[in-house]
Amino acid sequence: MPYVYILRCAGGTLYTGWTVDLAARLAEHNAGRGARYTRGRRPVELVYQEELPTPAEAMRRERALQRLRRPQKLALINANTCDAPRRCVARDARDNMKE
Repeated sequence: MPYVYILRCAGGTLYTGWTVDLAARLAEHNAGRGARYTRGRRPVELVYQEELPTPAEAMRRERALQRLRRPQKLALINANTCDAPRRCVARDARDNMKE
C-alpha cells in the first residue's frame, strides 16, 4: 500500500513525501540516498504516516500536505488526525517537536 509521510529533519525542518515501502524509504533518507532536501539534513525521523489505497491518491495527498503551512503540519502531527482517520497511522511526536 502507498503511504504519505512527514519527516522531521535535523534542525527541526519538515519534509513530506510518498512511497510504497515506508521502511525502505526511511532508510534511504537516513543513508543519504533519499531526496536531495533530506541529504544534508540527517538524521530524519518519521513523525507522521498515512496509508492510502492507490499511488495516485498518495501523490495527491502529498501535494495537499506540502501546501499546508508549518503550524498546520504540526497540528496534524500532534493531533494524530487526518481527512480519513480510518486510514491514518501517526506517531505521537508531541514530546520531541521543535517549533
